[in-house]
Amino acid sequence: MRLIDLRSDTVTRPTAAMLEAMMGASVGDDVYGDDPTVNAFEEKLAHYLGKDAAVLMPSGTMANQVAIKVHCRHGDAIICEENAHCYLYEGGAAAALAGVQFNFISMSAGLSDAAIVSHYVSSEQIHSSPTTLMVLENTHNFNGGHALNTREITCVLAQARKLGLKTHCDGARLWHAAIVFGESERALLADFDSASVCFSKGLGAPVGSALVGNLEFIRSARRYRKQYGGAMRQIGYFAAAMDYALEHHRARLAEDHANANALVDYFYGCSRVNVKVGQPVTNIVYVKFEDYKPSFVVDWLLQHNILVNQLGDGWIRLVTHLDVNKDDIQKVIEVFSLLPLESVNL
Repeated sequence: MRLIDLRSDTVTRPTAAMLEAMMGASVGDDVYGDDPTVNAFEEKLAHYLGKDAAVLMPSGTMANQVAIKVHCRHGDAIICEENAHCYLYEGGAAAALAGVQFNFISMSAGLSDAAIVSHYVSSEQIHSSPTTLMVLENTHNFNGGHALNTREITCVLAQARKLGLKTHCDGARLWHAAIVFGESERALLADFDSASVCFSKGLGAPVGSALVGNLEFIRSARRYRKQYGGAMRQIGYFAAAMDYALEHHRARLAEDHANANALVDYFYGCSRVNVKVGQPVTNIVYVKFEDYKPSFVVDWLLQHNILVNQLGDGWIRLVTHLDVNKDDIQKVIEVFSLLPLESVNL
């Protein structure tokens, strides 16, 4: 029976065409700067995203944490939305490696000017950590894949600039925001000082992220990549996979959004089911069942060869991606609809 894996969009496997592109790549030693495929792709990516330069990273976590290290000094503070990936899912790296702390804007408060100002601490305030950086996550994983458009970003970053803050976009799933709004990634990043993007999530590459910014930022990022153990050698094979993913898998993200919408439509039609999802819907759906323990739902799905992620506070996450098709989604809906009534309130 076919396994339907909705735990994350990181579970995809390279397509045959992507593997062919990887195996045909010309490579060299990237630490010496002589991997031609890496050099060409970094230049292409920087132009594509509207920045001066780019540097490849082995993971999104390293990309974000290197950006934080470049922008901040020990003892500084970062403003971000609560449950941001760079805080919640990156192993405490910002505290351990960069010596910074976070000031969180609650989801309910939103990214209003008042909320940003209220979380800002001036360097003249000697009793608290001075705020030097704002990080926005687009799309926001824990907030159901919520996406920000160019207009919203421009408003938020205008206030950040008034306060003299540097700005970084955690754009692991930036491609989804671009597709759902019909805007370019370049436009979405225009006002940011730096950004990370990931190729091993929605775009389906086996590994890899990148940082983009101005030349000075990227020079510093390369140094910290080395310190953090992220300098790699013949990574042209991975760069070829990233390039293939960008060229061939970006447009199809609309299929993932359509599949996520089908799940959302089903759950909205169910009683006593809470749904947390971005508006518009991208590829991440969170659900919480009032009548079933999440562990029971997860086990029930597993019995039918469906994998999902059980997270905190009763939430279950489903993520659509390259290796999940429309028929799979209908199967998932069918299995959800068959949850046994005798197990209610277990």
